[in-house]
Amino acid sequence: MQQPKQHTLNFSGVNLCVFEWGQPGGQQVLLVHATGFHARCWDQVVAKLPQDWHVYAVDMRGHGRSDNIEPFTWEQYGEDLNRVCEALKLTDAIGVGHSMGGHCVTHAAGHNSRYFKHLVLVDPVIFAPDLYQKRDHQQFESVHDHPVARRRGHFATVDAMRERYEDRMPYKIWQRDVFEDYCQYGLLPAAADDGFDLACPGYVEASIYMGNFDANLYQLLPEIQIPVVVLRANPRDPDSVEMDFSASPTWPELAAQFPRGQDVHLPELTHFIPMQDPQLVADFICVGAETQRQAS
Repeated sequence: MQQPKQHTLNFSGVNLCVFEWGQPGGQQVLLVHATGFHARCWDQVVAKLPQDWHVYAVDMRGHGRSDNIEPFTWEQYGEDLNRVCEALKLTDAIGVGHSMGGHCVTHAAGHNSRYFKHLVLVDPVIFAPDLYQKRDHQQFESVHDHPVARRRGHFATVDAMRERYEDRMPYKIWQRDVFEDYCQYGLLPAAADDGFDLACPGYVEASIYMGNFDANLYQLLPEIQIPVVVLRANPRDPDSVEMDFSASPTWPELAAQFPRGQDVHLPELTHFIPMQDPQLVADFICVGAETQRQAS
């Protein structure tokens, strides 16, 4: 696959990295990653899209090659993506987001209808409405108490990262090429020595998890009049207090809240749908493009 062009967009003192495949004139696609991941986790999906399409993937703040600058709130991520869409001059694009990325794509589509003509939300972590009314949900006193904040963040080499994770869940059930992309592009040269640091530090990831009840999107959903496909795994046990990524955190009734929503239940997969089956995700993107072409 051809290597993408790398761009930097600056908004109010934060630099966001965007990767670009293809040339202007083709069908636009915007890909937005999950918490703790990065834009190049989409490489295997991009490889399965038509080569004459115009595809972008963004590193959200605190991830990949973008600046590690607070705040790391869901509202801020949604606003960042609005600005990215405007800077890229998106019109009638297909918006695709995984987990937090799906939440952000929904935010952007709800604020400006011209950006997208179709959405593919891959387990977008939009909870049942009643959960946003609760404020006693936190298990931890601070971000630094969260176990994710204490995850290993430094590796001597990319191979050391591979060796640490390749036999662990959920990485061992991912397609190997996706896992390779996750490791290869998920590290940055360390400032202190010759090793590498996670491009998304643990405290950033923990901050996002702890703030995910603070961005209720339900008032925006009626404004999204375009077709929306929600891909989701089996739902989590509602009584579970663990972050169980073998299951879906998305409300099973979410698709029905969009005026033109479609629910796709994938019980054989986990929350990491793009990592397990990039071809499936690419197929849903292409079906959405064809459906809209026939309707126009």
